[in-house]
Amino acid sequence: MGTVWRAFDRSLGRDVAVKEIRQDPGLNPVQRRELRERMLREGRMAARIAHPSVATIHDAIEVDGSPWIIMELVEGRSLEQVIDEEGPLPPRLVAEIGYDLLGALRAAHARGILHRDVKPSNVLLTRTGRVVLTDFGIAKAAGDIALTQTGMVIGSPGYTAPERARGEHAGPESDLWSLGATLYFAVEGRPAYERGSLSATLSALMTETADPPTQAGPLRPILDGMLEKDHRARLTAERASAMLRIVADTPTGGTPTGGTPTASVPQEEKTAPPPDGDRTMMIVRPHDDPRVSPVPRPSPPPAGPEDSAASDEDEVTAPRRLPGPRRPLPPRPGMGLGHAADQPSGLSAMGPAASDGARFGEQGPDRPHGLGTDLFSVQSPSTPDTSARVRVLLVAAAAFAAFIVLVIVIVTAYG
Repeated sequence: MGTVWRAFDRSLGRDVAVKEIRQDPGLNPVQRRELRERMLREGRMAARIAHPSVATIHDAIEVDGSPWIIMELVEGRSLEQVIDEEGPLPPRLVAEIGYDLLGALRAAHARGILHRDVKPSNVLLTRTGRVVLTDFGIAKAAGDIALTQTGMVIGSPGYTAPERARGEHAGPESDLWSLGATLYFAVEGRPAYERGSLSATLSALMTETADPPTQAGPLRPILDGMLEKDHRARLTAERASAMLRIVADTPTGGTPTGGTPTASVPQEEKTAPPPDGDRTMMIVRPHDDPRVSPVPRPSPPPAGPEDSAASDEDEVTAPRRLPGPRRPLPPRPGMGLGHAADQPSGLSAMGPAASDGARFGEQGPDRPHGLGTDLFSVQSPSTPDTSARVRVLLVAAAAFAAFIVLVIVIVTAYG
């Protein structure tokens, strides 16, 4: 529905992302007005949510009748692209991603906002690890019926909760179902429901049970609970968050049991002139998309008496990096805010890259399979530059050798 541009805000001296609505020339005035309202509503919705996994909105403006949203810029790639390029991700990494996304959804739900389109192409991952849920273009405030047409399916078919597909109740638990379908795709490498056509897919997700995941491991009970067809029996956000935290924090990917653990809840780019008006925006050159890796998680709060016995088993141990480089993957189309097919590659609108390094810690041989070393290129400021030290030593040795030769020459000449 829109195009995301990389831009530079000259007044504040920072890079930003600018989302422009793309209007089909064949739209009638009513449809154009609806698209305009939908775009501005995306800005308003996202601006109400304060969470690191939701892009911060700086401004929403209108130029020549077209709305523009000014937001944080982060270079990243979509979860969909990562899976397409790397294949399924390990359960522990998927649990980390799911925990962050669920935090974003809980922050939105606390503000009375339903996302309604959680899917892999709307999940962006940065090189240093920030996980961001994007595209609130069809988000809806609880009780708001605007921009919803009778009989119209809102969202993406394979990731739409059964009750939404039936046109029935849709609440926060419906977003939870979509998140479960997204995590299923991430760990299995395929959608839970995909039948080749819209009608067949919708029929399957309303009447059939998803194929049992074969690679989910400890994530399976979480996926089963989130993909429960009856929204009243679905896993709650609080319980899902705690269970995801257990899997993410257990080096062996421990399977969540029945207990309640302690858990904190907290586009191909173009170059073109900026919009007209008084805005001090300047469109800058395209750039390549980096690969991604997750960010470090904060330490969980101290365990209470009921789970102190398990605290040693659940202590986080950071897997380490695989040796040897991997071939960087080329940028792929469909990255950015909105639907993959509608977005240019090369740009993501998210927040600034995290400064605290890769989520899975120090270098070593035990980094989980699926993500190349090019994703973990962040180096701690305290890490010594070994190559520079070697060069200094070589120069010093050469200077000392030259001095010895000079002394020998002088002694020989005057001896």
